[in-house]
Amino acid sequence: MSGIIPESLGELSSLVSLDIFGNKWGGAITEAHFAKLGGLRKVLIGNYPRNISFSLVFNISSDWVPPFKLRYLEIRSCQLGPKFPTWLRNQTELTTVVLLNARISGTIPDWFLQLDLQLDELSLADNQLSGRVPNSLRFSYDSLVDLSSNCYEGPLPLWSSNISRLYLRDNRFSWPILHNIGQVMPNLTQLDISTNSLSGSIPLFLGNLSQLQVILISNNLLSGEIPHFWNNIPSLVSIDLSNNSLSGTIPRSLGSLTSLQFLSLSSNNFSGEFPSLKNCTYLNILDLADNKFSGPILASIEESMPNLQILSLRSNSFTGSIPLNLCGLSAFHILDFSHNNLSGNIPHCIGNLSYLKSEATFIGNYANFGRFELVSKGRVYVYDYGAILSLVTSIDLSDNKLSGEIPMGLTSLIKLGTLNLSMNHLTGNIPANIGNLESIETLDLSLNKLSGSIPQSMVNLTFLNHLNLSYNNLSGTIPTSNQFQTFVDPSIYEGNPGLSWCPLPTGCQDNEEAPQVPSGDGEEDDGSKLEKLQFIISMVIGFCAGFWGVFGTLAMKGSWRHSYFHFIDKVKDAVLDFFPAIGTYLQKRL
Repeated sequence: MSGIIPESLGELSSLVSLDIFGNKWGGAITEAHFAKLGGLRKVLIGNYPRNISFSLVFNISSDWVPPFKLRYLEIRSCQLGPKFPTWLRNQTELTTVVLLNARISGTIPDWFLQLDLQLDELSLADNQLSGRVPNSLRFSYDSLVDLSSNCYEGPLPLWSSNISRLYLRDNRFSWPILHNIGQVMPNLTQLDISTNSLSGSIPLFLGNLSQLQVILISNNLLSGEIPHFWNNIPSLVSIDLSNNSLSGTIPRSLGSLTSLQFLSLSSNNFSGEFPSLKNCTYLNILDLADNKFSGPILASIEESMPNLQILSLRSNSFTGSIPLNLCGLSAFHILDFSHNNLSGNIPHCIGNLSYLKSEATFIGNYANFGRFELVSKGRVYVYDYGAILSLVTSIDLSDNKLSGEIPMGLTSLIKLGTLNLSMNHLTGNIPANIGNLESIETLDLSLNKLSGSIPQSMVNLTFLNHLNLSYNNLSGTIPTSNQFQTFVDPSIYEGNPGLSWCPLPTGCQDNEEAPQVPSGDGEEDDGSKLEKLQFIISMVIGFCAGFWGVFGTLAMKGSWRHSYFHFIDKVKDAVLDFFPAIGTYLQKRL
């Protein structure tokens, strides 16, 4: 529904619950909309998306006294601010307060903290609130607090022991995590304190939170090693410790979490070998990217983690070959082994990844906790764990030492969206039926030793928008139909001296010479070498004369050095005296 909400709504005097949520209302809401709603107890207005325009505005006087006593209030993505709504001053029976993405700034007023409420839920996320944290309020058992994406700062506050779900991400909290959090808040099941400035180490007392299911501490300044307390928290489903400065090895007790589905340890300084997580049979996502792990990839990965859907080992120092057991992971859809030291052939069984070769559109349930970073087309894409991430399909084996041919089975992965095999030692031809990759959007085969022609079937890749075939040994003509009419950037094909340079049919003639493309093999004519030598010699002479002619003299002759720095001091003092004098002059004139 859309349009303006009629003021006649306020005539429904018997109304107890008003739910007009999830529509496209516009205009303003005034006191007239609630004029005779004395029996109203529940109100839901707004929309779920946080990035929509604020087309619905609350235009209510600051001294208005509502005729009702609400118990449940939920307003999302509406213009309620800029100040905290004063018409809540007499709402003494509230148990649920959700004012999310309402453009409220400033502090929560003292009168709200003194209403003696007992809340089941307090959600004030996505505003600009600051000042005193409302942790003095009373809460019912198993309650929820969400103050995410505000401007709160200072040490991380402790809350009522009745709170089970606490979300404080994306604020400015600093200092170490309080060591008694496990004692003060023993009933926590979900804790999100990511994207703050928390420092210090992970306290051992977090191990006292025996009911914890979700712990998200990513994007902070934490250091030290991961404590060995995971045996005490058997119900954990999601762990995100990414983007900190944690170090050491992965504790074996992490492998005891039989309910674990998501584990992200990326962008830290962890080292050692691939962790053994043989009991984590429900693990869906394992992200170890940007660390210092080494050694071989666990060969028994299919047996220990049969439900794995995403595995990211990007930017580590893993060695050895790609384990064949990976091919048996039926739900696998993101594989990132880029920037390691892997060798050997790409497994021929990679075409057996059943999800990527089927028409199925559903993998399984994703919990909406944590985030995953995917590198594609030279950019980092951040996805929240959820249904959208399940639609992303990618295989990235770039920057390793892989050799052999591209396996034919790879071309059967019809749902694959990104394939990056660049910066390896692959040989042979590009598979003739690579055009079967009907969903591919990004294809990078650059910096290998591939030969032969560009397969004509590639013109069938109608979703392809990023292509790189540079620096191989390809030959023949470049296809000119469908997507290839847009791939006219010379860098896509450079380093392939055998390719004829006619990416567009309208710009070519049969007798036209192909533009010179760098061959990448280091061959230059004598004139070019002489010019380069002269350039290098002139650079060396210029550096010696310009740099050491001045600073060498100052270094060797003390009197000159003292005079030079005395002159610099005089200039500095003159500049510092000049600006106050100008300020005084202008002040007198004005």
